[in-house]
Amino acid sequence: MLQIAFIRENKTEVIAGLKKKYFKDAETFVDKVIEIDQQRRDTQRLLDDILAQSNTKAKEIGQLMKTGQKDAAEEAKAVAADLRTKSKEQEDKLASLEGELNDTLVKLPNLPHSSVPEGRTPEENLNVFEHGSTPALYDGALPHWELIKKFDIIDFDLGVKLTGAGFPVYKGKGARLQRALINFFLDEALKAGYGEVQPPILVNADSGFATGQLPDKEGQMYFASADNFYLIPTAEVPITNIYRDVIVKEEDLPVKNVGYTPCFRREAGSWGADVRGLNRLHQFDKVEIVQIVHPDSSYEALDKMVDHVRELLYKLGLQFRILRLCGGDMSFNSALTYDFEVYSAAQKRWLEVSSVSNFETFQANRLKLRFKSEGKTRLLHTLNGSALALPRIVAALLENNQDKDGIKIPEVLIPYTGFDRI
Repeated sequence: MLQIAFIRENKTEVIAGLKKKYFKDAETFVDKVIEIDQQRRDTQRLLDDILAQSNTKAKEIGQLMKTGQKDAAEEAKAVAADLRTKSKEQEDKLASLEGELNDTLVKLPNLPHSSVPEGRTPEENLNVFEHGSTPALYDGALPHWELIKKFDIIDFDLGVKLTGAGFPVYKGKGARLQRALINFFLDEALKAGYGEVQPPILVNADSGFATGQLPDKEGQMYFASADNFYLIPTAEVPITNIYRDVIVKEEDLPVKNVGYTPCFRREAGSWGADVRGLNRLHQFDKVEIVQIVHPDSSYEALDKMVDHVRELLYKLGLQFRILRLCGGDMSFNSALTYDFEVYSAAQKRWLEVSSVSNFETFQANRLKLRFKSEGKTRLLHTLNGSALALPRIVAALLENNQDKDGIKIPEVLIPYTGFDRI
């Protein structure tokens, strides 16, 4: 959530940032926010003045009673009662305005960093790095949704029977490959200095709000209505919320955590090859890295997180590229995001496997996540990234490493799988 003081003092910059993210009616909305805030501040000043008068009148009544001036004291009491009525009116008005201001502020997305390119669509994202060449597949190479049937390693029909579309069942070497990737990703994060946590996969509404999933993405989340819990769309939500309402010691920065969780998303997606097989699921596995850092070093931390994900893809031997997202393709929360895409040789298309983002103070303001520096309490910066999401990594590994005799397992995974071919 943007800070109201920043909006007041940087109106032009805020409107420009919102327009870069294609936020509708940016000028009108910002004017509305500032107007509500001005009413709130005026009401607060009036309330403070009334309370000061009440305090003075209370002292006056006490003095009059001491000197025996009962008639004057009674008159003063009548004035004090009127002041109490007025203060109650202003307190109610202030509470209403504060609620209206908060409800309005939460609708504003984060402002994009100055390096975010202009653009509205994914086609306008900036390709900042590309590695590898497209593997030459043999004649008759198959897309992964046919490979998984051929080798009986992932069963979508059984998932439909158990739950519904988008909930696959991993079997045999498919299940072992999943476990191998999760352990490999976790081990690599531990080597990079992240501390492992295993958080709940259900969170309350306060957690969803604090990291920005609510109210923006409520329709994309599974909801357990009996207990008012949400199934997490990413481990970012519970891991970051560990630090909700926390003042972190400056000497403990940066805070670096990694966690594996299943993730749940209701998004239906579109029809066709773009969502076939593992391309888009309702339940999938992901390893997430999260950092909480000093505001002065968050972009250095972002670069290191990008390098970490890049190294994972190097080791898996996949062709990939890194995109800096344009304003119109960024998430509600992000100030700067890099997407990683791997090339799927049999599908002949790029598949997103990771987003690494800096949220600056946007989440921290909702989280009330702070630190003390030189006697002042300041908001921290939060960052996270997929390191990595499994489904499309598996799709690319199966497709790109296939030959006439089966599928080769990347060398780095063999100690985890216990086999070198499917």
